[in-house]
Amino acid sequence: MSGFFLGIDTSNYTTSIGLCDENGNVCANLKRPVPVAAGERGVRQSDAVFAHVKNFQSLAEEFRDVLRGQKILAVGVSTAPRTAEGSYMPCFLAGKAVADMIAAAENVPVCCFSHQQGHVAAAAYSCEKMAYLAQKPFLAFHVSGGTTEALLVDPGVSGYEYQIEKLGGTADISMGQAIDRVGVYMGLSFPCGKEMELLASQNKTKLPPLKISVENVTCNLSGLENKAVQLYNETKDAPLVAAYTFSFVEKTLCSLTENAVALYPNLPVLFSGGVMSNMLMRNALSSLCEAYFAQPAFSADNAAGISVLTYYRSQQQ
Repeated sequence: MSGFFLGIDTSNYTTSIGLCDENGNVCANLKRPVPVAAGERGVRQSDAVFAHVKNFQSLAEEFRDVLRGQKILAVGVSTAPRTAEGSYMPCFLAGKAVADMIAAAENVPVCCFSHQQGHVAAAAYSCEKMAYLAQKPFLAFHVSGGTTEALLVDPGVSGYEYQIEKLGGTADISMGQAIDRVGVYMGLSFPCGKEMELLASQNKTKLPPLKISVENVTCNLSGLENKAVQLYNETKDAPLVAAYTFSFVEKTLCSLTENAVALYPNLPVLFSGGVMSNMLMRNALSSLCEAYFAQPAFSADNAAGISVLTYYRSQQQ
């Protein structure tokens, strides 16, 4: 029977719905941002849950148009940030409730995944390396507003049941947080990644020396925020500060990548997460390893990866 595999993801900042057809092709990647008040650098979990409820209402009509009356074959949903024991955020309860209701109405199974598994799948799918990365373990970096982690991914017997081991990452704030905090300080709207990238591309001034903090596969990034704020207070040069911020992040990520590859040589490296939408860092990372990147629409939070994983899990049943 023809139909769609539905994916739902409710991260702290985006309500997402994805649809994958019976051939494993993503047909829809629908999103609504969770609003953040001007001047704020994030949102409380209670506000995020409420925003997801409202966003599902606004997504309903668009979802109906894409579905076109076809049957839902299975429902997938992210229920936690990571696969690790104790990983939990209330915002994922909103998605799980919607998934359970739709699955009950359609009399189809619910497949649960982590938000991180969805990111890995979306990246692998969008760079057309899904089958290739199903053959052996690979390294992955999940770099977003809430997460900066270096991962070892075992695709499992089926090739698509990702078992993820954290190798390292940030010891304090994430790369996305650092970028957003600097941007908000300069008066930009949260999230600040796109505006910061545009400013960085306009910089013509030589950057101050970069002193990153990396040990093995772990980094510290709170120093970046302090140095960038100090630089802005001294110069009021937003393009310079943006370029400094991204250069610091790029140099840190390159160092982490080199160290991870040294530990696990000859493994491909997959980059996902909202920060990896930034096109300025890709050339530097590609020179260090066999690197693959999510397409921008599949790099930031999305439910397309969850829908793809739901398709593959259904093929095993």
